[in-house]
Amino acid sequence: MHKKVVVFGGGTGISYLLRGLKDFPVDITAIITVADNGRSTGRLRNEFNIPAVGDIRKVITNLSEVRPEIKELMNYRFSTYSDFDGHALGNLILVGMHDITGSLKDSIACLSELLDVRHKVYPVSEDRLTLMAETESGKIIEGEEEITDNRERKKRIFYKEEPTITPEAIDAVLEADLIIFSMGSLYTSVLPTIIGKEMQQAIKKSKAKLMYICNAMTQPGETDNFGVGDHVEVLNKYLTGRKVDVVIATNTEIDQEMIDKYHRKEEKDKVIIDYEKLDKIGVEVIESDLLILDEDGTLKHDSLLLSTIVFSYLMRI
Repeated sequence: MHKKVVVFGGGTGISYLLRGLKDFPVDITAIITVADNGRSTGRLRNEFNIPAVGDIRKVITNLSEVRPEIKELMNYRFSTYSDFDGHALGNLILVGMHDITGSLKDSIACLSELLDVRHKVYPVSEDRLTLMAETESGKIIEGEEEITDNRERKKRIFYKEEPTITPEAIDAVLEADLIIFSMGSLYTSVLPTIIGKEMQQAIKKSKAKLMYICNAMTQPGETDNFGVGDHVEVLNKYLTGRKVDVVIATNTEIDQEMIDKYHRKEEKDKVIIDYEKLDKIGVEVIESDLLILDEDGTLKHDSLLLSTIVFSYLMRI
């Protein structure tokens, strides 16, 4: 029987992890944030009064076993002068399925079957959630896109309304051998999946080891000047009664030209491995040369190598 892995997150980060992990002999359950209110997802969310579907589309596509052309079709964005402009085709399909089934969870199951996805994907909630943040200056920000755009340091993240967590997501957490908090925006992709009280209690009860895969670069307004240990500290703050057991971090040597490019264009810097803080926290550190240069000229985690490290850890716990 395969060991069970639950992965929390949203967006590009979790998709890169799942792209490699799906080929290993494990049972994966991906639990995805649904609070995005930007771009195509935000427009569909407002028009149809549904949870955000964009991150879910990305995850399903990356877990899919269909031909690359079909995956490309799911991510295809219309470029037109009509109301279709900017919409991803996969988002529209999920909205259509939601109208038919009345449930995002059921819509995901239908699309997963259509795209030959062998693993499970659940929204953290079926609710139309509003993500909130309080900055260190005391300002309250409403909406994920607005939180991302605001460059003030965030003091805390929370929901405007207490979410009802998807029951299947709770069950998956309670049955898991390993829980992974994926790389991705810490405050707007990872934390939104675990800040609901029901989910916090489920993680507390779970006997699974807790793994965090740390970002390679900081994010303006969220993790400026953060080292790996700072990321872990924030995550631990929201894990009621639990702490991260192991963190995976990259020690790739990034040339100065690339670092300058990230800082100049996106105000991002390399996340350092702050060994002293990590030792004080008491978390196991697994470090490796994990970064590769993607086709678009940006640095990305090597999906296969990262997944190999995850699987190796899973086999020894």
